[in-house]
Amino acid sequence: MYHSIQNEYLKISVNETGAELSRIQSTVTGKDYLWDADPDVWASHAPVLFPVIGAIKNGFVKYNGNEYAVPRHGIVRNNANVKLTDQTESSLSFGLKYSEETLAIYPFQFEFLITYQLDGQHIRVSHEVINHGSEEMLFSLGAHPAFRCPLHEGEVYEDYYLEFEALENDATWLLSKDGLVTSETRPVLEHTNILHLHSHLFENDALIFKHLVSKQVSLRSTKSGQVTTVHYQDFPYLGIWAKPNAHYVCIEPWLGIADSADSDQNFETKEGILKLIPGGKFNAGYSIEIHE
Repeated sequence: MYHSIQNEYLKISVNETGAELSRIQSTVTGKDYLWDADPDVWASHAPVLFPVIGAIKNGFVKYNGNEYAVPRHGIVRNNANVKLTDQTESSLSFGLKYSEETLAIYPFQFEFLITYQLDGQHIRVSHEVINHGSEEMLFSLGAHPAFRCPLHEGEVYEDYYLEFEALENDATWLLSKDGLVTSETRPVLEHTNILHLHSHLFENDALIFKHLVSKQVSLRSTKSGQVTTVHYQDFPYLGIWAKPNAHYVCIEPWLGIADSADSDQNFETKEGILKLIPGGKFNAGYSIEIHE
């Protein structure tokens, strides 16, 4: 089931299954800014990533002497048990709470809440994680929105680029064939704030940045100007990805990262893992700004 809200600038739709943002449309021009989830290319729009991001080594983590087969990108994505919890004229809120089913693959008594709020030309996405258990809870959190490009007739993918807010000097961490983060890096941003998009950019999978200075990045066209800006103040990692030759780019703020190739699979020592005390609450958010 899809739920929609709109204001004078934007209309958004969210799929209750997985609480996935599925459409961003200008109410002024009718343009759609999110990827259309073509199943022949990549059948998602903007998956919600919790409590892991990306691949898990050998498909399971170790915790307290047990093994847990947490799925790639976690348990919210495509989950039909996510439910709408509140709707106002300007916001949609969704939630997922632990169950016997989730405890079998993720051993914590969690509650996960996500709200999409329209604020002018911004979509503000806020997350709250609650630990209902009696032990420290381990988790990661991330976003995976795919933005359509080219957006306008007469443009091609190579007309588009990403503009970071600051000059960057950062390399991507190379992934293994299993999607695990290796110790090898490749220079990508060398004293520049520009990353040009082209059909071969993602031939070796996602670009993974751990040390960016910027906390916002804009998708721009050399022909039509600024399209979208993602603001991610709360997120230390950033992924950039698309299927090769596909007409979108994912800008992915992450609190956490895929397993490393040399991981011992211990959940407690996983890179970027967050820890939440019993009864504690954790909040983080990002926003998408649409430029007409």
